[in-house]
Amino acid sequence: MGVVRRSLALTCLWGALWIGVFFPLATLGQTTELDLSAVSTPQLFLLHFLFVFVLMIWYFLGFAGFPGFGAEGKYGWIAQLGFRATSIWREIGLGLAVGVGAWFVVLIALTSVALLVWWLGGAEYLPTEPPSVVPWIAGLPIAVRLLVSLSAGVVEETFFRGFLQPRIGLALSTGLFVLAHASYEQPLMLVGITLLSLIYGLLVVWRQTIWAAIAAHTLFDAMQLLVIIPWALRLLEEGGPEIPIPVAAILASLGF
Repeated sequence: MGVVRRSLALTCLWGALWIGVFFPLATLGQTTELDLSAVSTPQLFLLHFLFVFVLMIWYFLGFAGFPGFGAEGKYGWIAQLGFRATSIWREIGLGLAVGVGAWFVVLIALTSVALLVWWLGGAEYLPTEPPSVVPWIAGLPIAVRLLVSLSAGVVEETFFRGFLQPRIGLALSTGLFVLAHASYEQPLMLVGITLLSLIYGLLVVWRQTIWAAIAAHTLFDAMQLLVIIPWALRLLEEGGPEIPIPVAAILASLGF
């Protein structure tokens, strides 16, 4: 019975990874544009709903009937998904500080890479405008953008850092996280996403809980969606071709 349960749990997990990570890779480079005007608010959260559903199925198949099945104990979902913490509020406060610091780390990294590529004569490889989905997200109501930030912080950290990282390691979980965002089709943007994933992953290793990573991720996304992306889009629109290519590349890559 244990083998059957494990097989079903792994099947659900691979199904989620296929839908959320690997299948979108097959569409990279295609010119077909998604009709964003037809995307409803609930559809924004479909992948997160899938991740939550898979975690519930995995936990039930893996631990139903074990002593302590439920919230508490060694086999409780709190411990298994990394939610156990001595002081949740202390972890959240630390995470908020890291979230602010992570933004500056990413900005420095993107600036360095963009300048290096430009200096080496690769200006044509630098993006000068963001993916079409970025202005669309920036135009959503503030409440929706806040909800997207919170959902990303809680669900993605629970799935990639609380669930996957302790089981497959920091490097592989980071790789899957980056691949899940590869549909942006901007290598420079993926540099920032990789750095963020490593920061969140190392934060979990250090704190032995995902609360700080959740807070850092949520704050970072909220800063991006409410402040940084609208500001960057406005500068790109107002500056146009007068903006130096490395600067335009950095502004176009801030929308993640």
